Amino acid sequence: MKYVVIGASAAGISGVKTLRELDKDAEIILISKDTEVYSRCILHHYISGHRNVERLDFTPKNFFEEYNINWIKGVEVVGLKDEEKSLELSNGESLSYDKLMICSGASAFIPPVEGLREGKNVVGLRNLEDAILIKEQAAKVKNVVVLGAGLVGIDAVSGLIDTGVNISLVEMGEKVLPIQLDKYASSVYEKKFESNGVNLKLGVKAEKLILDEENNPKALLINTGEEIPCELVIVATGVRSNIGFLADSNVECDRFGLIIDEKGKTNIEDIYGAGDVTGRNPIWPTAVKEGVIAAHNMLGKEMIMTDFFGSKNTMNFVGVATMSLGDVEPKDETYKVETCIEEENYKKIIHKDGKIYGAIIQGDLSYTGVLTQLIKEKIDISKVTKNIFDIDYADFFNLEKNFEFSYK
Repeated sequence: MKYVVIGASAAGISGVKTLRELDKDAEIILISKDTEVYSRCILHHYISGHRNVERLDFTPKNFFEEYNINWIKGVEVVGLKDEEKSLELSNGESLSYDKLMICSGASAFIPPVEGLREGKNVVGLRNLEDAILIKEQAAKVKNVVVLGAGLVGIDAVSGLIDTGVNISLVEMGEKVLPIQLDKYASSVYEKKFESNGVNLKLGVKAEKLILDEENNPKALLINTGEEIPCELVIVATGVRSNIGFLADSNVECDRFGLIIDEKGKTNIEDIYGAGDVTGRNPIWPTAVKEGVIAAHNMLGKEMIMTDFFGSKNTMNFVGVATMSLGDVEPKDETYKVETCIEEENYKKIIHKDGKIYGAIIQGDLSYTGVLTQLIKEKIDISKVTKNIFDIDYADFFNLEKNFEFSYK
């Protein structure tokens, strides 16, 4: 059996690892345009100088040799002939497969703002090449604009803070990390960033990137009429799934990306998918799980993705740790919101009819394990009489006679 996996990030690596664990004798090929294995979640540590390329690698030493994986690196898949079971490669060659796993990920989206797509030194923060360019340019330029204050934008700011450049963060929303946090938790980061010299521009829209005669950035014009100086622009306004190579195939995609079911199967026999290429739940743990599940089902060992608890984000910027779980704002007035602020620690829990639907914990994260279980398992806490911020495992787990746990 010949298995081919496209993409060497979280889903692809977990996919080939699981395939080898399940089939010791199969031919397994991993193909990627990347020439290094690295965690996208910590690329900002490369920019800041806290990690080199080797320390971005999340695989064990000698991973490919140990697992007998043939890694074709630096080669992009440009086409799929699903009826012939072959891939067209950027080097002009073709690669056949018996079963295929598509983990081609996503790429940074550059919005159609005048000058943004034409300008030099306009880059996302998605790939190692992006991080390398940003680090190199940060040593040369004086002013950097980061466009977008989501997780990737905040990563970029965090990586640049100690590099000596002037940083401006431009965000259409009224707060940083608008999806992950509420106003209070966001304000903690905003104050920290401002105290570190970051120029925050919130609730504004980019109108035009002003370029010189050689298409080098000079300034970003925003809708207030202000021109923000910049020689480097980092765009963190979203991603698009890497599905272009599927255009002439029979594999179904939608506006988000590749369509897969709970087994990782596409609409085409022997073709599976996992990770960011689907455009859904774009977080690392989900991609890893999807790679494992797709691998099992490729070998006929049924496994179903039941854990779609994707609304979980852990972050640690400028020395402040935060985790958001589920809903960060109540859906309507029928939900109860309880908060607790003690010095630099902030807790917020959203609940209704004995069920917790969301929470934000900032500072001391020791309570997040309990909250994750309560939300993920939809555990009823209505009979627990203690303070909602003091609930522990003993309040909702019982030890049965057979030494198994059950819920109260």
